[in-house]
Amino acid sequence: MKSNKKHWKIYVIHHSHTDIGYTERQEKIEQYHVDFIRQAIAICNNSRTDAHPEWEGYKWTCETFWAVEKFLEQATEEEQEQFVAALRRGDIELSGTYLNMTELINYDLLRGMLSRAGAFAEQHGLPAVRSAMTADINGYSWGYAQAMADAGIEHLLSCVHTHHGMFAVGRKQIPFYWETPKGQRLLVWNGEHYMMGNDLGLNPDGALSYTIKDETPVWGIPDDYMKLAETRISRYLNQLEAENYPYPFLLVNVMGLLRDNAAPNGRVMSFIKEWNAKHGERVEIEMTTLNRYFDLVKRQDVPIPVYRGDWPDWWSDGVASTAIHTQIFRNAQRMLGAVNRLDPQHAFAGEAAVRDAEQQLMMYAEHTWGYHSSVREPWHLMVQELGLRKEAYAANASRAVHTALDRVLVEWGDALLRPNRAFTYKVINSFDYAVRTLAHFYMEDQWEPSYFKDGLEIVDTETGSIIPHQLEAVSRGNQFAIMIELQPNEERVYEIRPAVQSDSRTTSSTRLRGNDGIHDIPNLVHLGDEEKAAKLRISENAIESPFVRIAWRAGAGIVSWLDKETGKELIDPGSAHAAFTPVYEVTPAGKMQQMANVRRIMGRNRKGMNVERTAGELIGVREVTNGPIYGIVELTYQLKGLSYFSLFLKVFRTQPRVEVSVRMHKDSVWDPENVYISLPFAGGRDDSELWFEKAGAHIRPGVDQLPGTGLDFYCIQEGLSVLSPGLGLLIATPDTPLMQTGTLAYGERQVHGQQEAGVKHPLYAWVLTNYWETNFKATLGGFYEFRYTVEWGSHIDSAEKAAQICHSLNLETISFRSK
Repeated sequence: MKSNKKHWKIYVIHHSHTDIGYTERQEKIEQYHVDFIRQAIAICNNSRTDAHPEWEGYKWTCETFWAVEKFLEQATEEEQEQFVAALRRGDIELSGTYLNMTELINYDLLRGMLSRAGAFAEQHGLPAVRSAMTADINGYSWGYAQAMADAGIEHLLSCVHTHHGMFAVGRKQIPFYWETPKGQRLLVWNGEHYMMGNDLGLNPDGALSYTIKDETPVWGIPDDYMKLAETRISRYLNQLEAENYPYPFLLVNVMGLLRDNAAPNGRVMSFIKEWNAKHGERVEIEMTTLNRYFDLVKRQDVPIPVYRGDWPDWWSDGVASTAIHTQIFRNAQRMLGAVNRLDPQHAFAGEAAVRDAEQQLMMYAEHTWGYHSSVREPWHLMVQELGLRKEAYAANASRAVHTALDRVLVEWGDALLRPNRAFTYKVINSFDYAVRTLAHFYMEDQWEPSYFKDGLEIVDTETGSIIPHQLEAVSRGNQFAIMIELQPNEERVYEIRPAVQSDSRTTSSTRLRGNDGIHDIPNLVHLGDEEKAAKLRISENAIESPFVRIAWRAGAGIVSWLDKETGKELIDPGSAHAAFTPVYEVTPAGKMQQMANVRRIMGRNRKGMNVERTAGELIGVREVTNGPIYGIVELTYQLKGLSYFSLFLKVFRTQPRVEVSVRMHKDSVWDPENVYISLPFAGGRDDSELWFEKAGAHIRPGVDQLPGTGLDFYCIQEGLSVLSPGLGLLIATPDTPLMQTGTLAYGERQVHGQQEAGVKHPLYAWVLTNYWETNFKATLGGFYEFRYTVEWGSHIDSAEKAAQICHSLNLETISFRSK
């Protein structure tokens, strides 16, 4: 052992990384983690007796409270008592983390999830849960910091895995204070990989060469574990000294076996005692817990920097490899919010049903996205089983949430299916702010329209006013849409009743439409009455309302989005792709045996140097409908990798709003792919700012985030906004949470702090990907529909106001047939 410092202290956190579905079936992993806590209790108990004196000083950290919950559900009363006793002695410590999450989860769920460990400790008279640790994941929404602070958590150990990701602030093994959106501070230890102790040789039963490399890599049980540890620890400490590391101590994590979801191992403690007997005067090793280590750090006379902002997760991209189920997840999460607002005490939904829904949502949002060989052998039964189980969490959440919602709506007057139901409909705004959106009423397809052979009208039952409506035939039957404005928590009742209407049409003397029904020449003469009757102007080249003119060009797609009130063009003229143009990328693997390796070498590019990128070409346009509330046109594109792609633009007549539905049939391809949708509304103007709604915070990408964090993409909640003086624009994104802000080109990636000031890249929704070499779903083939709403105007004057509108647009209103 050679070191320039007189004395080093290595502190060790012994834990099991919770990775639900990567190494085994999810239910098997649950069984493992329950037994791991039993094993940890036994080791702790034996360390205090003559049975295993070599284990004296053993400490176990419960990385996730999910594992603790599962243990408590299955443990005997005696086991529970022993567990609490070990916690009280300090032999075992709770982490405030519930699971290692992606950024899919919203703030309400996040806050409740992070409070569970503290609630358990308080219930049993244990010390407060002051610390949390995460492993593997590469970041957290800024609201995660606030949710931890709200739960009383003061410290976070972050063990980032830099495979396709990177750690924050540009340096590991250092502390910093992370300031929350409300100004509180969490002390973060920016740690090493969660198996760094195994790299250093601290576990005689499981050494590896993952972070530390030798000429002869070691994977498994080393021939001479002490020699391996002596060599690597010496080199590691010397490297820290060369980097002017400011502390005489450091922290590493160690796993009991050479795998994720590993059992506790008393032989790690045996090695520590053996090491200290031989080298303890120069380099001492001690097992510790999170609280002990962070209290030590705070006692040091070393300045700790403070950073404020978002910490984007490099590993949230898995959500786009199962895009349909992510869409189902997001809708269920949104609906759960409505259930909680309509039934805050869960008197009708039932506490158990809501808790089940929350649990299913959290299990889907957990960071593991499939079995470790998903790409190499996508036909394998274990790959299929684990994939279906993962996706089932979203489906189960949807079922649980909608079951709860159905129970609640019955109490609000939902009239279930029966003969001779009245044609009355209740509409509820569940939000505590005013909304303006569509409400939809449904009428059974086969027999109910026959009640209204001479036409119908929709009436507000309170005022008697006849409300303009628009009818569409949809899969549920007949859909009637009305535009509605509701005050906070307001409810209204409407009635459909017979009316005498005429749908006759007379040819116009001024509108230049041929007998073939095609309108491809602009009108030469405009007479006011004719223009009003025409509702929206729809031609082969554009659709126009009183608020917007959207124009397209063959091949190029949507090239203009003109705000008629201000005369401003809303599309960035410098964008590489037109609005809502699909962009497809594929990196050819060459042959089947290279499917995994071609992905591995991508690093943080998420595509290869030989990537083939193509943009969709507009090849067809048709008018779908044109009514008093909105008009719809379909734009059809051709694109490599997709056998079908269409945009449906729903342009509203009475407000500056456009709903866009992206429908596609994706080919099944094994090679790594990406599909993006261009959203070129964010760049160009120097006076505009792009804002994302993240869980619990609003951020400006590339501005409100920690140094050293990713700039390429972000996982957002309900939408985004582009704000400039006097004019704001929002895009509600109910289905696709990943937003690409970095260049699509392959090349050197930049992190926050390296980018040029003022440089703005075009914005894309990153809707599909299968680039990861281990556990993403290997094929993206199938049918998809992704929805967006674009709204603009002077009323969108803050990120908070934009987010409110996005929430109301994505949920719409709660409407149902009433008694």
